[in-house]
Amino acid sequence: MTPEQIALVQGSWQQVAAMGDKAIELFYARLFEVEPQLRSMFHEDMTEQNGKVAAMLNAIVTKLQRPDELIPMAQTLARRHLAYGVKNEHYAPVGAALLHTLGAGLGDAFTDDVKDAWIAAYTTLSAVMTDAAATA
Repeated sequence: MTPEQIALVQGSWQQVAAMGDKAIELFYARLFEVEPQLRSMFHEDMTEQNGKVAAMLNAIVTKLQRPDELIPMAQTLARRHLAYGVKNEHYAPVGAALLHTLGAGLGDAFTDDVKDAWIAAYTTLSAVMTDAAATA
């Protein structure tokens, strides 16, 4: 990722994070709409999960400029997700749900450059995670 892309991701995430729980609820609503079979991987009460995802996204976005910290964190996360039944094919709908959430949360501020920056970030992150899962 370029420094400009990192800045776009970090700046846009601040705007979406300001939505609070609504952003994460929107993310999961979209994910379960397009991939309803994934719902069974989660507890009925999503309150704790919502907080975990928000915290993880904050950590990821914060560490984009520090790949020496981000990569090991993402690898650990990927290995942990194996125990929950996460497979490589789950990463694409999660990425799509994330982009949908960002688009809804940012509105007109979700420009092509912002979208491209998020795609670059998610593509990189999901590649690190699928590689880690494959070697676990």
